[in-house]
Formats: sequence, C-alpha cells, structure tokens
Amino acid sequence: MEGGRVPDYGGGMTISVVVTCLMAASCGLIFGYDIGVSGGVTQMESFLSKFFPEVLHGMKSAKRDAYCKYDNQLLTAFTSSMYIAGMLSSLVASRVTRRVGRQAVMLAGGTMFLAGSIINAGAVNIAMLIVGRILLGFGVGFTAQAAPLYLAETSPARWRGAFTTAYHFFLVSGTLAANVANYLTNRIPGWGWRLSLGLAAVPATVIVMGALFVPDTPSSLVLRGEPEKARASLQRIRGKDANVEAEFKDIVHAVEETCRNEEGAFHRLRSKGYRHYLVMMVAIPTFFDLTGMIVIAVFSPVLFRTVGFSSQKSVLGAVIISVVSLCGVTLSTVVVDRCGRRFLFLAGGITMMLFQVAVAWILADHLGKHHAVTMPQNYAVGVVVLIYTFSFSLSWGPLKWVVPGEIYPVEIRSAGQAMTVSIALTLSFAQTQVFITLLCAMKYAIFLFYAGWVLAMTVFIAAFLPETKGVPLEAMRSVWEGHWFWSRFVVKDGKQEVQLNCM
Repeated sequence: MEGGRVPDYGGGMTISVVVTCLMAASCGLIFGYDIGVSGGVTQMESFLSKFFPEVLHGMKSAKRDAYCKYDNQLLTAFTSSMYIAGMLSSLVASRVTRRVGRQAVMLAGGTMFLAGSIINAGAVNIAMLIVGRILLGFGVGFTAQAAPLYLAETSPARWRGAFTTAYHFFLVSGTLAANVANYLTNRIPGWGWRLSLGLAAVPATVIVMGALFVPDTPSSLVLRGEPEKARASLQRIRGKDANVEAEFKDIVHAVEETCRNEEGAFHRLRSKGYRHYLVMMVAIPTFFDLTGMIVIAVFSPVLFRTVGFSSQKSVLGAVIISVVSLCGVTLSTVVVDRCGRRFLFLAGGITMMLFQVAVAWILADHLGKHHAVTMPQNYAVGVVVLIYTFSFSLSWGPLKWVVPGEIYPVEIRSAGQAMTVSIALTLSFAQTQVFITLLCAMKYAIFLFYAGWVLAMTVFIAAFLPETKGVPLEAMRSVWEGHWFWSRFVVKDGKQEVQLNCM
C-alpha cells in the first residue's frame, strides 16, 4: 500500500462466502443461549428448591427490601463460573488456533459446550452443575476467540461489518431461544429446569456439524505453512472468476512480517508501535461490559421479579427484551457498512445513557416506597419498555465483535482477540458475581453507575477510535497513520516494526 491508499481487492458476494460466514457466525448461538438460560433457570422455584433452598427461604424474608430478594453469592457463583472458565480457555485458544487453525478451535469449542450441556441437564448436585458450567465456559472461550476472527478474515472488506455483526445476531438469537425455552419449561414442575439446560445441546450440535464443513481461513492456512490451500480457500470464497492475486500477496506479505510465535505477539504488544492496539484491546471489552447489558441480559428475569412480575411474566419480559435486541442487531447488520462504526457507537451510547437515567428515575420514585415489595404495574411495564437493549444491540453489542476482529494486524491478531475476549469474560464474571449484591446495596443508583460509564465510553470513542468501514485488513495500518493522536505511535515501515520488536 502506497501513500495511504486503501486497495480494493474486488470479489463479489458468493454463495460460498455467505454459507461459510453464517456457519462461523452461528458460534454465537451457544454464548447467547447460556446468557439467556442461566438467568431464567436461577429464578425457577423447582431449580432453587433442589440446589439453593436457602434462596427460597431468603425470598420469603426479604419483604423489608424489594431489591434484595435474590442476594445469594452461591447462586450467582453458579452463573459466573462459566465466565471465568471462558476467560482462561480464550487465552489457551490463542495458542491453539495458531497451530491447528480457527476451524478446529470452533469445532473443539462446540464439542466442549455439548458435553457441558449434557452434564448440566443430568446434574444431581452442585458439583455437577459447576463442572458442566466450566465445560460450557471452555466452549464459549474457544468459539468467541476464533469465530469473530474467522469472519473478519473471510468476509469481503466492503461487507465485513455485516458478516461479523452476524455473530452477535446469532448470539441474540440464542438468548431469545433460551428465554422462550425458559418460558415453556417454567410451567413444568420438578424437572423443567433440566429441559432448559439440556436444550443447550441443540445449538452446540449445530456448531459441531457446521464446523465440520467449513474450510479454514486463508490467513490461518498461510500462518501454518499451507499457501496453496490458502489460495484455493480464498478463490473459493471470492468466486471462481475473481482475481485474488493482489489480496493473496498482501496476506502472504502480512504473514511474512510476523515472528511466527505467540511469545513475540505478546512481547510486541508492550512496545510503543503497538500502543494503539493495546489501548483498544483493553478499552473496548471493558466499556462493553460496563454498559451493564451483560448482567441485564443474564438477570433480566430476576430483575423483573424484583419490580413485581410473577415468575412466568418475568420470563416473558426476558423474551420481549430478546426480540427487541434481535431487531436492533438486524438493523445494525444493514447499516454498519453504510453508516460506519463510529456513528453507531456514538448514537447507541447517547441513547443508552438517556434510557439508563430514565430507568433509574422510575425505580427511585416507585419501587420500595412505603415498604412495598413491588411497584405499580404500569411503571413496571415502563421498566421493560425502557430497558435499553435496542440501542445496545444496534451499537456496542455487535461492534464489540466487529472492531477488535478487524483492527489487529496478523502478527498479533490471535493474541489480541484472546486478550479482548478474556478481559470481557473476566469482567462478566465479576459483574455476574456481584450484580445482585450491588442491586441490593445501590438500588436504583446501579443504573446511574452504568450511565456514567456509558458517558465516558462515548467520549472515548469520539476522540480515539478511527473509522474502519470498508478498509481491508491488510491495509488497516492506514487508518491509524491518519489519526490525530495515534499517528505518533505508528511505525510507518511494517518490516522495521516487526524486526525491532522481535529482537
């Protein structure tokens, strides 16, 4: 690339690239299903009576404070254990994917999630539940590390945002499927929770079967010393009549600039020339979690029971939220490559902040007044309406997967995605572990806490994130070279940069 010019490799929308990307994006199903199912199951009385009877007793004695009905650390540990397992496995996946490829990592992740769902469905004690949750976490960590990179490396540059957003579309679809399953199984006394947990095997099977038939990405194949297979893979996904020589040469050139080992990748991240990548690697997953939407998605049935809905209506409220989220991510898929990443980040951030303040105001004014354990029905419905899932699913939800998957150069791509996923899952673990306690302690102010973070992240995006719409991965350095702040850190000569950081 000369003079900062962004190349256009061409290549049309082929059936091969659509099918391949959709199969990879379906890895989001297992993450989404777990997010949805855990929150619904933890408010089912049949589940609580078998594993957490002290929570049921606590609910009966919590009338003095409407916010503290579900404050139990053992119960939240059941939910949060998956995230810490996912964090650890995503770091392992960064090394594994370098050696065996992204397709093999997705296959392994789906298999582990399938095993975890079977164990959870047949659990007879808390130990089995935790073992199952750990296997689910391993599956999520592997697939969340590999699938967004697979999508970014496979999809054409002009439609990369839409294809990578598809991962979040499937994630929300999985959450919706879990909430519908919870709504139906909540009516089954005694063993309904087993069916909800066991149905996680369905999306896991979809991923295992899909991963068996998708090829690995050209970049991954070149990294593993298989250039002819890489060329054939690129030709297949770009179309048999497309001229792929220019794109293939840039992929090979980018791979040749690496030191070909992950120790080098993590070492380079500490150098000045990679400062902008390191900042985004930490900032994007941190801000993503501090929108509060992960814990809202996980604990939405619990939150709705807190404001006064019955068990069945609480799960129905979670279904409604999932449908709204699906509408948001569908719109994001359509507009992300037209409006750009920055516009969606900023518009979504402003809207989320306004909605969070509105929810806090309603809860402050109407929940827990005069020692009541619920709030008036019309205001409770207002909380459901104002929960800010649409604006999140239009912006931070899908873009958290899109932007990290496309901004990292090939020499740090696996390590960068692993760090991004592991930071996000670590924060998700911390938040799911303490959210119910924070809700009990901070009450309505928990939403003002998240609103403050959304304000901070919106300012950060406006100042420091360059637009990456339509830029090929191999030419991504140009957007940093032209940025008002990050240009001072970019080493213009890529070969010199690698040599300096591999010494």
